[in-house]
Amino acid sequence: MDRLTSMEVFVTVVDRGSFTAAAEIIGASTTSITNHIQALERRLGTRLLNRTTRHLSVTEIGQAFYEQCVDILGRVNAAEVGAREMHAVPRGRLKISAPIALGSYLLFPALSAFLKAYPQVEIQLMLNDRLVDLADEGFDVAFRFGDLADSGLVARRLRNLGRMVCAAPEYLALHGTPNAPEDLSAHNCLAFHYVQPEREWHFSQPTPHTVPVSGQLSVNNVQALLAACLNGIGIAMLPDYVADEYIDAGQLVRLFPEQDFSRAPLQLVYLPDRQMTPKLRSFVNFVLERFC
Repeated sequence: MDRLTSMEVFVTVVDRGSFTAAAEIIGASTTSITNHIQALERRLGTRLLNRTTRHLSVTEIGQAFYEQCVDILGRVNAAEVGAREMHAVPRGRLKISAPIALGSYLLFPALSAFLKAYPQVEIQLMLNDRLVDLADEGFDVAFRFGDLADSGLVARRLRNLGRMVCAAPEYLALHGTPNAPEDLSAHNCLAFHYVQPEREWHFSQPTPHTVPVSGQLSVNNVQALLAACLNGIGIAMLPDYVADEYIDAGQLVRLFPEQDFSRAPLQLVYLPDRQMTPKLRSFVNFVLERFC
């Protein structure tokens, strides 16, 4: 017999003072109630109840066991209520991975709205430019760029994020302004370094074509690439959500504005789960609304 069920039966018998009353409350036969009590007493090797045809009393051991059963069953009930509430209301910690620049410039400003909407959710945002393992590292969700290999993850495609070629006014004053992408061969081009330095830049006009570039610096962090560009070291291809404010402030100049540097799509990925938690479901819906 199920141990917790037998404990519930025992507590009900003690509370109601008889097998018959307990059977009515539980909706079982008196024989079934008797079987549960006898199973408990056999398991424990002691008598829990003194029974006569007209009277039922709890033994000393039975009283101590009753008090512990009440505590245990209360904890089990609290755990079940908590689980049901967590399934119904977004709450708990949500661990998110995102590229550093994306998180700093685009995602982080939007998270305030999410946190205000869901005050019982705690976000742990981990910014890094590597591919994390969601299962092994305990992430609920991650942002990734590009078309993804089949990994068993659920992927939700978000919008494409553009890029632009930029340089500081000081650099252009010293080295001249390139009029066409092919002119970049004469310039110090700063490369984003992921698996390897990005030394081929793709342009859309007049037809899609690739221009090889070279330069003194490659770096695996977009913010460092931005800093180098702002300091006049060279020309860089930067995400538009990073460069826009510096272009508006006159700290950077956009080169080749007629070109479309649309990059691979931004994607939101998470582990497949038939019973998606409310905290994850609410975040996925929030991201789809904000970034599609």
